[in-house]
Amino acid sequence: MNQFQELNISKHLIHALDDLGFDVPTPIQREAYAVLMSGKNVIGIAQTGTGKTFAYTLPILQDHRFSKELNPSVLIVVPTRELVVQVVDQIESLSKYISIRVLGVYGGTNLKTQALEVMKGVDIW
Repeated sequence: MNQFQELNISKHLIHALDDLGFDVPTPIQREAYAVLMSGKNVIGIAQTGTGKTFAYTLPILQDHRFSKELNPSVLIVVPTRELVVQVVDQIESLSKYISIRVLGVYGGTNLKTQALEVMKGVDIW
């Protein structure tokens, strides 16, 4: 697979990837996509900067369906505030053409403010 289109990704995600300047999946993205879309668990190990975040968020966004549900349908847990911010930024950039509510929650800030945001409704937390 040489192009993201070959992964049968929705046009909305393809447009967002094009806007970001990505047209060829990295090895971790190429190998993980079909496995994740089949519903299996994956442990992916790759160097920094190889696209691991997109590797697991592309299938999440591909499967996402609009919902008015207030509770999140996806929970992503990462070990640091910096990774929370990175994951939220990347999901927001990939979901440019779809309706999705994403929120990063982490310590060291006002938890009441974050709780109020969660109560408004979120798809990915």
